[in-house]
Amino acid sequence: MTTLSELIGRDDANDLDAILSVDRPYAEGVIHSVTDNCEAIFTWDYAKGQRPALNKLYEKAKDAQWNGETDLPWDTDVDIERSITSVFGEEPLWEEIGLRVEGTPMASWGRQEWIRYHSEMNNWTMSQFMHGEQGALLCTAKIVETVPWIDAKYYAATQVMDEARHLEVFVKYLDEKLDGHYPLNPHLGMLLDEIIGDARWDMTYLGMQIMVEGLALAAFGTMHAITPDPLLKKLLRYVMADEARHVAFGVLSLREYYEHLSEAELFERQEFAFEAAIHMRDRLMAQEVWERMGVDAKTGILAGKRGENERLEDPFQQLLFSKIVPNCKKLGLLEANDGWLRKRFTDIGVIQFEDWADTGDEYESLSIDAGDPEPQRDAG
Repeated sequence: MTTLSELIGRDDANDLDAILSVDRPYAEGVIHSVTDNCEAIFTWDYAKGQRPALNKLYEKAKDAQWNGETDLPWDTDVDIERSITSVFGEEPLWEEIGLRVEGTPMASWGRQEWIRYHSEMNNWTMSQFMHGEQGALLCTAKIVETVPWIDAKYYAATQVMDEARHLEVFVKYLDEKLDGHYPLNPHLGMLLDEIIGDARWDMTYLGMQIMVEGLALAAFGTMHAITPDPLLKKLLRYVMADEARHVAFGVLSLREYYEHLSEAELFERQEFAFEAAIHMRDRLMAQEVWERMGVDAKTGILAGKRGENERLEDPFQQLLFSKIVPNCKKLGLLEANDGWLRKRFTDIGVIQFEDWADTGDEYESLSIDAGDPEPQRDAG
C-alpha cells in the first residue's frame, strides 16, 4: 500500500509548512510542457446511441452551445469596490468570514485593506478558474483521443468547444473588468500535470471530470449566489450549465467502466482521487493573496483554523467538495477496499457530503432552461 508520503509528498495531509514550501514553476515563462503519454484510439464501431445516457448528454450539448462574445453583457459597468462592500460590508468583519485576527497584522486593517483583500481574493479565484479551464481544454481533447466509445468521443468533442469558450470568457473578464490575473497556483498546477501525464484514459476522466470540474461546479454555484455583478452572474450561470454536463459525463462514463475493475485497480483510482482532493484543498489556501497583501501566508491561513488542533477546516472550502464526494460514492470509490477513500475524506473533513445529489442525476436541473439553481442542500 502506498504511504501518505509517497502519495502526496508528506506524512501529514495538514502539514502547513510543507504545503507552503512547494516550488512555483508556473509563474515563469509563457509555455509549460507536459508529456501526456497517451495512445490515440480509433474505433470502427460507429453505432451511435449504444450508451443512451451519453447520447442524451451529447444531444443536449449540441443544443446548449452559446457565444461568449454575443450572449454576455460585456458593456456592463463592473464596480469591484461596490460589489465587495455590498457583500462583505464597508469595514473589516473578520468573524463573519471565519477568520480570527487577534495578534496578526490583519487586526489593524481598516476599510482600504479590507476592500483590497477581497479584491485580490476575487482576482485570484477568477485566475485559478481561468487556468483550470485551460487544463480542462487539454484534458478533454485528450479524452477525444483516448476513450474507446464513439458516444463518448462525440460528447467529449462538444466539451472541447465548451472549455475553449469558458477560457475565453474568463480571460476577457479578468483582462477587461479586473486587473489582470495571478499565475497558476502550484498545487493546481501539479494536479493538472499529473492528470495530463497519466496514460490511462479513465484517470483523465477521474482527475478532470470528477475532481477538478466537480469542485469548480460547486465554486461557481457559490459565487453565482453571492455576486451582485450582473455580468459575472450571467457568465457563471452559462458556465455552470456546461460544467454540470461535464461532471455528469464523467459519472456516466466511469460508472460503467469501474463496475469491471478489480479491487487493486479501484484502489489506484481511490489513491488518485485522494491525491487530487489534497492538491485542490491545498490550492484553496490562496497563499499568493496573503503574500501580495504583505502578510506571512502561514499567519493568514492559520487565522482560519478551527478548534484546538492543527486541522485546516474552513467551512467554505469544505463546501466546495459537495459535488466531489457524492460522485465518488456513486462510482463505488468510497466503499472499495474496506472504505479506504471514505476514511481519507473523513480525515480532511468532507465526508458529510456523501449523500448530497450526485451530478449524474442533477445535471438537468442546472441547465439554462431550468432557471437559476436552488441553494445547495442535502439530497436526503
